[in-house]
Amino acid sequence: MIADVLAETAEKMQKAVSHSREDFSTIRTGRASPAFVEKLTVDYYGSEVPLQQIAGFSVPEARTLVIQPYDKSSVGAIEKAIRSSDLGLNPSSDGNVLRLSFPPLTADRRKEYVKMVRAMAEDGRVAIRNLRRAARQQLEALEKDGDMGADELERGVKDLDKLTAAQIADLDVALEHKEQELTEV
Repeated sequence: MIADVLAETAEKMQKAVSHSREDFSTIRTGRASPAFVEKLTVDYYGSEVPLQQIAGFSVPEARTLVIQPYDKSSVGAIEKAIRSSDLGLNPSSDGNVLRLSFPPLTADRRKEYVKMVRAMAEDGRVAIRNLRRAARQQLEALEKDGDMGADELERGVKDLDKLTAAQIADLDVALEHKEQELTEV
């Protein structure tokens, strides 16, 4: 039973870490990447659709992202979605494809992005700690019901703490990598 609780918690914690990594990928580093725009929703024939479902992406240069819609009639809708987003990018269109030029980041902007990434990482840590608390409550409930003894509970809590520390360390490594990427000129 302890193994089941720990396995379930480990899976949820890994999802929290990967969610934080996905959040990190939405922060611009000065280099072009499809991750910045692929989740944008576009009004496509009256329904909101993620951009990645209606267009292909390529990065011909370090600071240029090319978006090629599968349906040429959606170029205007994609352009409108990018302009109305909070990315601060201005797409140029030739009627078939959209080009996004990513300007180099200023030092102040880099510092803002580092703060944003740290806040995202803290949100991830909080999610991991909440999962730890819930798992500990499950273990304590098992002990209370008489399904396991105090020694087993103590062992399970130690394993849970090791799991929590490992997941937070994994998140911290991802944070460190993103900070390094952001401060790199």
